[in-house]
Order: sequence, then C-alpha cells, then structure tokens
Amino acid sequence: MKTAMLMAAMMALFMLLGNYFGGQQGMFMMLIISLAMNFYTYWNSDRLVLAQYKARKVDMNSAPGLYRIVDGLAKKANIQTPRVYIVPSNVPNAFATGRNPEHAAVAVHSGLVDILNKDEIEGVIGHELSHILHRDTLISTVAASMAGAITYIAQFGFFFSGGRNNRNSIGSLLILLLAPMAAMVIQMAVSRSREYEADRSGGALCGNPDALADALLKLDQYSKRELMQNATPTTAHMFIVNPFSAKNMQKMFSTHPSTEERVKLLREQAEVMRENGELR
Repeated sequence: MKTAMLMAAMMALFMLLGNYFGGQQGMFMMLIISLAMNFYTYWNSDRLVLAQYKARKVDMNSAPGLYRIVDGLAKKANIQTPRVYIVPSNVPNAFATGRNPEHAAVAVHSGLVDILNKDEIEGVIGHELSHILHRDTLISTVAASMAGAITYIAQFGFFFSGGRNNRNSIGSLLILLLAPMAAMVIQMAVSRSREYEADRSGGALCGNPDALADALLKLDQYSKRELMQNATPTTAHMFIVNPFSAKNMQKMFSTHPSTEERVKLLREQAEVMRENGELR
C-alpha cells in the first residue's frame, strides 16, 4: 500500500510538471511516461541501483566468508538467501534492495569487509536482512529511482523553458528547487522509522546488538572522513549509514536518524538480552 501511494504521488507530481511546461498535452504525455516508469521501476529498480554502484555478484566460491554469513542469517530469518554483491568502494557501507524477499539482494562495500570483524559484519547483514524481511527494500528502491527521475525532469524543464518570459523562468526555477525537495521529503518519510526497526530486528537476528552498534560507530566515522564515489542524495536513504558527511548535508534533510541514538537503543537492547540470557 505504501509503495502504491508513493507511485501515485510520483505520478501526480509528474503530471503537474507536464501541465506547467506543456499544458494538457504535456500533462497527458507525463501521465503515459509515469505509468511506464512505475511499471519499469517496480520490476527493475534493484538492477538500476546495483548498476549505479557497479556492484559485482559473488557466491560461495568467490566470497565464502561473506556469503556464509548472509546464507546463515537468511536461514535463521526463514527467508530465501538473497543475492550477494560487493561494491568496489573503500568507504565502508551496505544496502539491501529488491521488490520482495524472493527477489532481494544485499550489497556490501569492499571497505566494510576490511574494517569490520565477523560479529560486526553479522550485525550489518542482520540489519539489511531485516529490511528485506519487512519489505522495506521495495519502497526505498522505488523512491530512489523515482526521486532521480523527478530531479532529472525538473532540471530538463528548467532549461527547456529558459527562453520564456521572466514569470515562467521564476516558476521554472521554483520547480527546479522544489521537485528534488519533494522527493527528499518522501524519502525521509519512508526511511527514518524503518532504520530503528531494522536495527532492533537485526540486533536480535544476529544475536548481538552490541556488535551492530560497534559497526555503526565505525561506519559513521568513515562516512564523515570520506565521501562515497558515485553516491547521490536520491539513494542515500538506502544505505545503513548516510554516505554523506554531516558537514555536507543539513540535519533536517538527513535520511537517517542519528548514529548516537541508534547506538544507544542497541546498547539498551543488548542489556535486556544479556539479562534474559539471550545475548550470543
């Protein structure tokens, strides 16, 4: 339902842009484009994001340690083992994508495998599998694809109308600014609350919330020192930590809750599990 509402909102925004730039004919054209885009995005959004980050598919032979962790936790979560990818990036991060648990993928940056120990990697994978289990991946990946399309169309319309009168130029400038902002607001609405739930569920799945908390602290420190290559604001909400430094993005536009708050909640969860004898 949330995905359908998001697609409807995107369609309405596309039609408004079409009406502004081309009247009724433009609105009808954008309706057709948005319908086609919704259909294509639903079935191929995961491939688009994986291709954007040059992710390479791996298996038990090419990455036995990582694949074994994903496979083991997937069995524990009682879901089909997702496809496993490695993103060639020294900046450690990870994300999950796919329209449902049967067509899901987990992508891990090569830098993450280098700096985290086995328990911490399990915590990260547990977090990403929780997104798959709760079907967060569909709406987050669709949001990424559509937000990128909205930004592109707004920019195209702005330059296309550059020769019009001053009033239209001002209107085009507003669309150029507001369309990406609207896409980002949608991303925030579908992202932040699910990160807390994925942390909680992922901590329980891996059996050690402290390990996930330690991983988040390490990843957060790296994200503040170095920006990820090819990272875009329209896909930032998909990653386990925001790929943009806090200095380069206003907090009000952050797609993630604060790492400090996430770590605090995970430490509390670990303490409860420890008292109940559930901590691994």
